[in-house]
Amino acid sequence: MSSSNGSVVAPVQCMGTEAIAEVVPVKLPRAADVVSALKLPFGGLAAAAAAPQPSPAATLPGFLHPLDPLSADEVRAASTAVKAHAAALGVQPLRFNSVMMAEPPKAALLAYEHGRGPVPDRAAHVVLIAPKLGPVGTVIEARVALPPLGSPPEALAAGSPAVAVVAWQELPGVQPMTTPDDNATAEEIMKADPEVRRLLRERYAITDMASVACDTWACHGAPDHLNHRRLMQGFLYVRTRPGDNEYAHPIDLVPIVDLNAGRVVHVDMYDRPPPVPMTEANYHRDLAPPDRPFRTDLRPLDVVQPLGPSFTVEGSLVRWQKWRVRVGFNAREGLVLHNLGYEEGGRVRPVMHRASLVEMIVPYGDPNYPYVRKSALDVGDYGLGFCANSLALGCDCLGHIRYFDAVLNSADGEPLLVKNAVCMHEEDAGILYKHFDCRSGHTEVRRARRLVISSISTFMNYEYLSYWHLYQDGSIAFELKLSGILSTSVAPLGEAAPAHGVRVSPGVNATVHQHFFCMRLDPAIDDEEGGRHVVVAEVDAVPLPPGPGNPHANGFIMRETDLTRTAMAARDVNFAAARCWKLKNPRVTNPVSGEAVSYRLLPGVTPAMMAGPGSLVRRRGAFATHNLWVTPHRDDQRYPAGDHVVQSKECMGLARWMAHDQPLAGADPVVWYSYGITHNPRIEDFPVMPVEVVGFHLKPSSFFTANPALDLPPEVNKASREAHKQAAAAAASGAPGTAAVAGGACCGSGVPHAASGALESVAVRSRL
Repeated sequence: MSSSNGSVVAPVQCMGTEAIAEVVPVKLPRAADVVSALKLPFGGLAAAAAAPQPSPAATLPGFLHPLDPLSADEVRAASTAVKAHAAALGVQPLRFNSVMMAEPPKAALLAYEHGRGPVPDRAAHVVLIAPKLGPVGTVIEARVALPPLGSPPEALAAGSPAVAVVAWQELPGVQPMTTPDDNATAEEIMKADPEVRRLLRERYAITDMASVACDTWACHGAPDHLNHRRLMQGFLYVRTRPGDNEYAHPIDLVPIVDLNAGRVVHVDMYDRPPPVPMTEANYHRDLAPPDRPFRTDLRPLDVVQPLGPSFTVEGSLVRWQKWRVRVGFNAREGLVLHNLGYEEGGRVRPVMHRASLVEMIVPYGDPNYPYVRKSALDVGDYGLGFCANSLALGCDCLGHIRYFDAVLNSADGEPLLVKNAVCMHEEDAGILYKHFDCRSGHTEVRRARRLVISSISTFMNYEYLSYWHLYQDGSIAFELKLSGILSTSVAPLGEAAPAHGVRVSPGVNATVHQHFFCMRLDPAIDDEEGGRHVVVAEVDAVPLPPGPGNPHANGFIMRETDLTRTAMAARDVNFAAARCWKLKNPRVTNPVSGEAVSYRLLPGVTPAMMAGPGSLVRRRGAFATHNLWVTPHRDDQRYPAGDHVVQSKECMGLARWMAHDQPLAGADPVVWYSYGITHNPRIEDFPVMPVEVVGFHLKPSSFFTANPALDLPPEVNKASREAHKQAAAAAASGAPGTAAVAGGACCGSGVPHAASGALESVAVRSRL
């Protein structure tokens, strides 16, 4: 639907979850001035004054930056140019898969940011499907040149010479992401198909198609005679009434749709139809049963920052507690962090050039048809960005929130604006450090504050909640929470108990499965060349043998091994050895420890893949067969399972890149860190799942000369209360509990010092 000003308002169905996303003309934000300087020794400032300054001709106006995502006007301009180019070639119709910013080459970006080169070219990377080109349709990749950021609006108008298709390539034999539009179309085709309707009527007496829900998945392990087509499969469920949890009512039918042909081409089912489970299991607030009333003893807990947050935002650049980071977003990876650095001694010391979650694979453990096809490469199959939620204030995010919107695209190439796709806030993170001097009675304690940058994506039944945490001591953490609803199946006739999972409701099975995630980390540890000189090393705790140097057999060392070639850099966790990996820059030495400045990659608990060596799961998800991989940087190596993974038969990323052993010295190494969780479902996970949490940490190691948080000011949170004293005061006065009760001394004499103006007080208050 078009509005009078040319904007578009459209519903976006993201893997079965409807959210309203409106598209409005987007005014280009201002991006921050680049903060960079030559590499300096610890605390050195002399070279900063001599650092080359970019010429006016090589800078963008205001806060604009080459990494800013495409605006709505840029998406529309790129799509218009592609449509005109395709029409001239006689390629019709078109279905737009993705329209994303073509990130500048790393070398060009670094040259610009350090004042050594011009503004990188602005371009869009467009993936298209021509469903009528060739016997079963053809995938096309196009590059569209765009005018520089800050150009007048007419530069993006239809027919502008500044917008031009400069590359056009047909890609036979591959399938790109399945978009929200694809998923909605697949469900419509399934529900309209005469054969599916007949089977529903004859096997289950279901005639009301409005009650049928189809969870549409990319087709893992499709029948060989169909795999050359663009397919989606559907797992079917029934809703007994609006808002009902359909996953309590699974059906055994699994249709497969040819999206380009617009029809069902295959249907799998049990030999004998089991009855549809009809016991309701609802979580919707409006369908709560009378015997499960909401709790009434939960009192408000508010996060209040009376002077506002401690961060500042300039375009896509965020400044917080010495951290600098640029927030990016795209349809495939969703949230991306760029140019992450820590300010010290008057300059920003690079830590990470780029970081994002680039792939995941979710294999299910039922070896029987049709559920053997339950396996998803969610990032490459559907796109974290395409499935991003519009986050809600006070529910998804608490406190003083700064949101970032995201511009995506529809199947017809129109821009879609997802409001509040990324949430940023700061929160209390417990005690950062404390010591009580038992001789003097003096205490020093500081509470930790962390900056949280988050996004949430819904893949049909599952939610993935991504959180980047930045801490005041220079640490970084990535936390991934899993929630949503278990993907269920109906119990076959005569099955007493499920062999590959758990019964979560009468007749309803939840299958064991695993989730494996892969991060792409491009470290730049104190390296102004973007991490070219970074070395990745493995660190293990190793016991020393008994002997003259270890007479009491208690000695052990931390053994460090540089990973100098790609073949030796395929590594696994070893918790018995306290294994971690160091990302170090041997060109910068810590003057205290004498070690190279570094960050440690500290793995979290993670399982091994259960799928066997010959399985399709292991072939497609080769990135999950080791926890660590290291490869030389290449601009075109972004996705570890391959650029286009839908219906793939093998890994077209890391497995191919690792086929030839390559040196890593001076190669600007990229770290691929894989981790996961084995989900053995519980009945307590149904009907909606409490979060499971996985993740990892990055901690500075000889990056600083001491604890970098020593400059945090001592303070006592005056909004804190002793609950029993507050309640007693309220009872004595006959008024609600509002009396302030002084807390004990926690910092020195107990007299709070004035807080720094850059760090405003966060009060977490419980109103009693």
